[in-house]
Amino acid sequence: MRIHAICSYNGKNYSGWQKQLNDQSIQEEIEKVLTKVLNIKTTIQGSGRTDAGVHAYNQHFHFDISENKNVDIDKLLHSLNSLLPNDIKVLSLEKVDDTFHARFSASGKQYIYKISTLAKDPFLQDFATFYPKHFDVERIKEALSLFVGTHNYQDFTSKEEDENNFVRTINSIEVLEKEGVFNIVFDGDGFMRYQIRFIVGSALAYASNEIELDYIKNHLSNTKEREITRYKAPSEGLYLSKVYYKNIHTLNNK
Repeated sequence: MRIHAICSYNGKNYSGWQKQLNDQSIQEEIEKVLTKVLNIKTTIQGSGRTDAGVHAYNQHFHFDISENKNVDIDKLLHSLNSLLPNDIKVLSLEKVDDTFHARFSASGKQYIYKISTLAKDPFLQDFATFYPKHFDVERIKEALSLFVGTHNYQDFTSKEEDENNFVRTINSIEVLEKEGVFNIVFDGDGFMRYQIRFIVGSALAYASNEIELDYIKNHLSNTKEREITRYKAPSEGLYLSKVYYKNIHTLNNK
């Protein structure tokens, strides 16, 4: 029996989603609690990795339970949240068809990057990137617009190899501002390691007159030897917001 789960977390104190040999991860914390509650070693598969310090509003994962095990989904949800650390919450659980896979069934993702132009705010600490330098909002929009569409992002990721030759499609990028905090919303078919942080870092560099627009254009059009951009935004401003699935066959959850 396969269970589809959605969770949210504050990534500040973790090495990222994926289990690490000597560091604390979100995956490891959830697996430890599931194993304790179900009384059998349980592993989970996430929709993808988030890096150290990155947060999530809606991270999806799945795990399997023996068909012989009588599990009350509501009680399981309550037990998990009672035992998990306060910076991790499981939002929902549902029984799904065994063909569902949190990673391979996903059709796209949405990320949000938060930038604060305030000099300091204790209530945003660790949850937004502080950028007190002056930058031109229209210039950051101009830079970000270059990334919309299908491109080779080999210069905007630290991923060493890629089965799709580093080609990804970003469907839209929106910049929304409220009270000095800018939310940059990315929708796309998938994102590679540090891709959004390299994109935001490069856009901020252009918006602050540190580079010319051609710097971004040349890196986006480069299909020869990789030359990874040197501008990378910090991790604390990044959130996994949504994971899209075309069809999820939900079973009777009683």
